[in-house]
Amino acid sequence: MFQKAVAEGGLAVVTGAASGVGLVAATRFAEAGLGVVLADLPGEALETATETIRAAANAEATVLAIPTDVSDMDQVAALADRAFAAGPVAVLMNNAGISLPTKAWSEMDNWARLMDINFFGVLRGVQAFTPRMIEANRPAVIINTGSKQGITTPPGNPGYNASKTAVKVLSEQLAHELREAGAPMSVHLFVPGFTYTGMIQKFIPEKPASAWTSEQTVDYFIERMSAGDFYVLCPDNDVDSTRDKRRAEWAIGDIIKNRPPLSRWHPDYKDAFADFEKSGKN
Repeated sequence: MFQKAVAEGGLAVVTGAASGVGLVAATRFAEAGLGVVLADLPGEALETATETIRAAANAEATVLAIPTDVSDMDQVAALADRAFAAGPVAVLMNNAGISLPTKAWSEMDNWARLMDINFFGVLRGVQAFTPRMIEANRPAVIINTGSKQGITTPPGNPGYNASKTAVKVLSEQLAHELREAGAPMSVHLFVPGFTYTGMIQKFIPEKPASAWTSEQTVDYFIERMSAGDFYVLCPDNDVDSTRDKRRAEWAIGDIIKNRPPLSRWHPDYKDAFADFEKSGKN
């Protein structure tokens, strides 16, 4: 569907477009011939990103920067109004996200902020754009940025994990509902691996050898999206696709085998998981 959407032309709308994978994705969409609407918080980063996209786009292509806080439904609705006024939307990439520390029994304000941006920000984008994309009855794709932490839910930041798990569920339901409606659209869950972005750079000044660049991650995603994949778990220099699949299989095995939750990190299952990850047998 992605190639059909690009062939039809129109706009790619990307939230969280001022940096990282959002900026690289916006650049790739511009290079493919689409106009681009960049949505992010106002400021120098958005202005600089817009100039980057203008340099990558065709001279006649539409390139718009629309300051948007995805935690505000009125702003997301205004983003949709301005985008559709500029042209048909071929790609919607709900990518804006944040990370804040949480524990299960504390940091309630951080929990609320994570859900408001990481999950409800995606839901607001879906609800603001999807009805008009269906009405247009033209090839289009919706991309929602998730996380491996929303699939295997490792210990350490339950609020972030919960927000990204919610994105996974929403994306699955959206794909099903669009299929049932017969809309010429596809949905894709974009799950980066360890990617060296500005969010990571705040904590790690230099790129670790195990991390992929944003360019590597986005290029892999576009390749798999073009092949029709819904779940796109991007590898990195430490975790390949086989390890990703085994970790996801072990996680669902906690339910099937009635193991303790997060048994991958449970001392009684440490050796069993290590053997499983190596052998692929459970």
